[in-house]
Amino acid sequence: MSIDQESRKPVRPRPRIAITLGDPNGVGPEIVLKCLSDSRLMKFFDPIIVGSAEVLRKHAEVLELPLPELQVVEEVPERITPERLVVVDVTGGKAPEVEFGKITAEGGKLAMESVRRAVQLCLDGRADAMVTAPISKEAISLAGYKDPGHTEFIARLTGTRRYTMMMVSDDLRIGLVTGHIPIWDVPKRVTRQAILETIEIIHDSLIQDFGIDRPKIAVLGLNPHAGDGGVLGREENETIIPALEEARRRGYLVFGPFPADSFFGIGAYRLYDAVVAMYHDQGLIPFKTLAFESGVNYTAGLPIVRTSPDHGTAYNIAGQGKASPGSMRSAIYLAIDIARRRKERQQAEAATSSSAAVS
Repeated sequence: MSIDQESRKPVRPRPRIAITLGDPNGVGPEIVLKCLSDSRLMKFFDPIIVGSAEVLRKHAEVLELPLPELQVVEEVPERITPERLVVVDVTGGKAPEVEFGKITAEGGKLAMESVRRAVQLCLDGRADAMVTAPISKEAISLAGYKDPGHTEFIARLTGTRRYTMMMVSDDLRIGLVTGHIPIWDVPKRVTRQAILETIEIIHDSLIQDFGIDRPKIAVLGLNPHAGDGGVLGREENETIIPALEEARRRGYLVFGPFPADSFFGIGAYRLYDAVVAMYHDQGLIPFKTLAFESGVNYTAGLPIVRTSPDHGTAYNIAGQGKASPGSMRSAIYLAIDIARRRKERQQAEAATSSSAAVS
């Protein structure tokens, strides 16, 4: 390709990423500010901060972090310039006081209202993806929210029934059959249908969002040693294996069930494009052990793109400047990649449809 031809290639527009600040008393605003000061990252997207301008200013002041000139708005402008940081303020000018390290109903309310607004921006097409800073489940409960976390709240707002949490770090991806539920309730929720749905959601996401044409998916057992042939539990023989057999009949490349401890211990996860775990800690303990600084929580199955860092509010270090932005940075990069991939896929499908109509 000549230089002249190269110069005529269309410039890919920078995706707009809505970033919520999370709980105002945690490390969310801190890690957002640190990411905004990363010039390498900022070259790839246009940020839209959703939350409270006053909370952002307070964290920047206390932590002595750089703060760009703010453009505080109620609606996202048509044109976003790099000279000013767009902040969609959801407080109506009445931001709660920042109380570092404290769990408050006001903080929970602000965090969830920010999420609600970011979801709407994505649904309206004013943002291409959203990244959510950490919230406190206790704080949102105090604020009157019944959803156990971000994931369930966003799924409800988007009218999504089939979705799953997928933890992502480079080529390590772990999806969950069950999420934020008590451990005693897990065996009742691990049904053939739930396993099949999780496999389908992850399979489709690997194709659409990660560009993997024929994904290979490993599935873990529920019991120690994957039941040891029924000696340590019946769920593998009665539920998980029949679900995998049905998945194979439907054309999915699924393998297992594998004992969870040795599977990660010997590095077998490297042989697969994704791993399906039966419950929260079975998947997240090895994931955070392997990828805590770079891990991302991605919600597969949504009509919008949503990522978040894989850690919590870290109240114990809030306001001290110690929070690492690594996971938040990875969450933003992943949101950018998936938003672009989805848009390219939509454009390719539209072009194919247009060509077929003309012919």
